[in-house]
Amino acid sequence: MKIHEYQGKEVLRKFGVSTPNGIPAFSVDEAVKAAQTLGGKVWVVKAQIHAGGRGKGGGVKVAKSLEEVKQYANQILGMQLVTHQTGPEGQKVRRLLIEDGADIKKEYYLAVLTDRATQKIAVMASSEGGMDIEEVAHSTPEKILKEFVDPLIGMTDKQAETLARGIGVPDGSVAAAVDQIKKLYTCYMDTDSSLAEINPLILEGNGGIKALDAKFNFDPNALFRHPEIVAYRDLDEENADEIEASKFDLAYISLDGNIGCLVNGAGLAMATMDTIKLFGAEPANFLDVGGGATTEKVTEAFKIMLKNPKVKGILVNIFGGIMKCDTIANGVVAAARETRLSVPLVVRMKGTNEDLGKQILKDSGLPIITANSMADAAEKIVAAVK
Repeated sequence: MKIHEYQGKEVLRKFGVSTPNGIPAFSVDEAVKAAQTLGGKVWVVKAQIHAGGRGKGGGVKVAKSLEEVKQYANQILGMQLVTHQTGPEGQKVRRLLIEDGADIKKEYYLAVLTDRATQKIAVMASSEGGMDIEEVAHSTPEKILKEFVDPLIGMTDKQAETLARGIGVPDGSVAAAVDQIKKLYTCYMDTDSSLAEINPLILEGNGGIKALDAKFNFDPNALFRHPEIVAYRDLDEENADEIEASKFDLAYISLDGNIGCLVNGAGLAMATMDTIKLFGAEPANFLDVGGGATTEKVTEAFKIMLKNPKVKGILVNIFGGIMKCDTIANGVVAAARETRLSVPLVVRMKGTNEDLGKQILKDSGLPIITANSMADAAEKIVAAVK
């Protein structure tokens, strides 16, 4: 789950991380009122979408008068903001953050995330703040520093100081940087984040250290512990089909291909998509029905896949362990009938009650193409679509 920058800064402030003063706005009038409330002579008008690169896309403007605040708010609200993370279709801007201008002397990068290889928490920092960290990693990887924190011990002052000095924080501001780095680590752990990123973390003219941006991803498996974070969820920023799928406990992600995939198990789903690509086609989605699929879940899965006009065929690939093949077969038949399926359907089943499942498909009278292996299934659905 992702949240907006202004929400992320609210979370940061709860843990003592320093941020500029800012007020969210949902209209041009609210934006002007927010600037008046903040006071001062310089404000930043920032588009709020779940994507980075907003400045390069024209979604961040510095205003030096209330008239400019009004002008920029009018420009940005409602625009289809295209960044390197939104794709060419962009994302509609429905919210703004009006924020105090900042006295920026130097920009840094700071992030906390889980490193699965070491089973520790990786705290990353770089002197190249404000840039795409992916580009920094590609061009100058030596400028990204990492400290691996044992979650049973926590982040030490020494580790935080190593990062601060390593990215060039001046001596007089090292103590402030250490404090902010440790507080971000605490925030990450206490909120069950999967990513907490500040880009840029700035050095101010007075020597202070402040978070000028905030990006969070949260572990969905831990959200039951954080109703205050769930309340931040903005469904306008999420894919409508993915929201619908979540209601039925389906793991669904829309992709750009034309072959719908219905699989049980994330690993098998990934392998199925790879096999489709191997035979020269592209998957239209990732869809894992899990180990407890019912006829209702399979039917809803078909409905969601078929909402996508790009889908020209469906591949069902099931390994029957806990999930029995006859249960899936009944679900597939019911779904095909209810949706009046008009695109080719290939089904490959292996495992518990495999023969019974195949017989159910055969007796259905529906034009279902069966396959004996994953390669056979992929080859058949690609040929059928072509």
